Amino acid sequence: MHAFRTAVEAGDFDALPALCAQDVVFRSPIAHKPYQGRDQIGVILRAVSRVFADLTYVKEIGGEGQADHALVFTAKVGDLDINGCDFLHVGEDGLIDEFTVMLRPLKAVTAFAERMAVEFEKEMVAAGLA
Repeated sequence: MHAFRTAVEAGDFDALPALCAQDVVFRSPIAHKPYQGRDQIGVILRAVSRVFADLTYVKEIGGEGQADHALVFTAKVGDLDINGCDFLHVGEDGLIDEFTVMLRPLKAVTAFAERMAVEFEKEMVAAGLA
């Protein structure tokens, strides 16, 4: 997962879709249904990059060659601290085919959801998907 982590830590969110399978499934902590597809992931992650500040991975679980990885992180949403974990599954082709995010605490997740709705819509328009 080093390529994914490296891109996020460098703020290179545009590089992330290429690390995902074409039919990747993304499960969000603020959406009831999963999103599917590399284009959707790009939109979501670019929006996230404008909502989170100071995103820092603090722990990585899962070694090279393993299919499942967990990347524990901290970030800021406005003046609120948020903690989360990116759960990633890599297929045999080496691309991420499942991506699930968990977040806490509730107050920060609520602030994230409110800001994310605005940024997601902007990204959908910019990508020509809305």
